Amino acid sequence: MNLLVALDALLAENSVTAAADRLHTSAPAMSRTLARIRRVLGDPVLVRAGRHLVPTPRALELRAEVRALVERAHAVLTPAGDLDPATVTRSFAVQANDGLVAVAGTRLIAAVRAEAPGVTLRFLSESLEGTSALRDGRVDLEIGVIGHVEQEARVEQLLTDRMVGVVRPEHPLARGRVTPRRLAAADHVVVSRRGRSHGPIDDRLAELGLQRRVVATMPSLSASLLMARDMDVVCLASASLGSATVKALGLRMFELPLDLPPLAIGMAWHPRNDADRVHRWLRDRVRQVLRP
Repeated sequence: MNLLVALDALLAENSVTAAADRLHTSAPAMSRTLARIRRVLGDPVLVRAGRHLVPTPRALELRAEVRALVERAHAVLTPAGDLDPATVTRSFAVQANDGLVAVAGTRLIAAVRAEAPGVTLRFLSESLEGTSALRDGRVDLEIGVIGHVEQEARVEQLLTDRMVGVVRPEHPLARGRVTPRRLAAADHVVVSRRGRSHGPIDDRLAELGLQRRVVATMPSLSASLLMARDMDVVCLASASLGSATVKALGLRMFELPLDLPPLAIGMAWHPRNDADRVHRWLRDRVRQVLRP
């Protein structure tokens, strides 16, 4: 069982040092455990590729099964009865974009720490979006605009928000009524992890015979807001979730003069965690933080 727990951590992290940190042990001890796992399986499991470790085909085949076995064993060995969060020691991988983490991350961590100081939240970027991360157990909970998830995933909508424009106080759009023509004439910075510059706002402007100029794409909302603080560019943010960050940076919000689709913010998880008491408790904390 100990080898399975170690193997689960190694396959999740692809790093001896990171797996050791996850299990609160030393890197040399984890290296010795990896050597035992290799002998038992007759497979190297993780091999070096430059400065990193990559899983073997056999390790990739085992990843989901090992994750499921560890979770089932944890459920069997968890005593029944009322949950006392203060006694829980557990780590959760939460996938969310940087804008959501910046706005709600602090409040969620504070809510978790207040009741369960032994629970650790590992926030992951959106790099796993569109993969089988929920099914494989690499992600325990996804928060944000839920798009491409596994068919069997549980999805719950938490709130509906809208997009607004954000500029610095000196920007011309910070004064007067913003029209589609004024909006299109401004320089824009777009947030896209994949470097895409086209979005729903471009479709609405095109219907009016207008086209905006995108001067840059940024991988994160925080980077685009910092650019908007220092330059005359327009970026978009969530009206409710982004207001605190926008205010802290001294920026101004304005309503977009376009009929854009609403933002549906929700959370998703795999059915195997549906009845898990600690996972249910975490989902309740997320609801308290994000629901108005």
